[in-house]
Amino acid sequence: MFSRAAQCKLYRFRGNRKLQFVTGPVVRCGVLLVASMPTGFVYSAAHAQQTNPAAPVVVQPGAPGKPSKTLPPSTRGALPPRSQADVEFMQGMIVHHSQAVDMTALIPSHTDNKELLSLGARISSSQSDEIKFMQRWLAARGESVSMTTPMSGPQMSGPQMSGTGMAHQGMALMPGMLTPEQMDALRKAKGAEFDRLFLTGMIQHHHGALTMVKDLFDTAGAGQDAELFDFATDADNSQRAEIRIMQTMLEEKPSEGKS
Repeated sequence: MFSRAAQCKLYRFRGNRKLQFVTGPVVRCGVLLVASMPTGFVYSAAHAQQTNPAAPVVVQPGAPGKPSKTLPPSTRGALPPRSQADVEFMQGMIVHHSQAVDMTALIPSHTDNKELLSLGARISSSQSDEIKFMQRWLAARGESVSMTTPMSGPQMSGPQMSGTGMAHQGMALMPGMLTPEQMDALRKAKGAEFDRLFLTGMIQHHHGALTMVKDLFDTAGAGQDAELFDFATDADNSQRAEIRIMQTMLEEKPSEGKS
């Protein structure tokens, strides 16, 4: 039988590592703990670290008062549960955002208002990026990016929306969306009249998006997905801020020296 000191020395060399001899009660306690472990356990742990040092460690936190669990490295995360209201919200918001992008595309050819040009560029960029996010979110869950069931509300009979290359003819308008007549009037307007119609129309449009977010969170079981919750919350905050900006622009009368 080896003495305790000899056992410590044996384990040091069996791991093919050189350990410094550091004095102190903590280190001595740690050495004694290693020396008391079974030889095979120490060797297999060291061997696993040497052969696959990058092997992931997957830990599942336990419930309050319960221990955590170490899961196999092959464990894969599962997407959180979703409700049908989540899917319809994302599909509907793609349609909604697409009209906003179409509206902003008219700005460069219909007005010289630099403030409106800047605002339109921001809205177009942010909502185009959000459309891509919503399409990825739906595709990752095996859902169609297009609405398959008409929703309640006035029916569209006007132009297609080019923002995502999808035709929405015959599909219901989402809350706040401009009617075909409003879109026609916007296309025909120029200068200060265009500025006024765009701002009033986009304020209406943004209020509709706020209604869609509220309806989502008012639906039992909806909005629990973390990605969707963050997106809807951010959309609510950003569109409220843009509404305030557009209301200020209207109050400043863009026709006075800004077009």
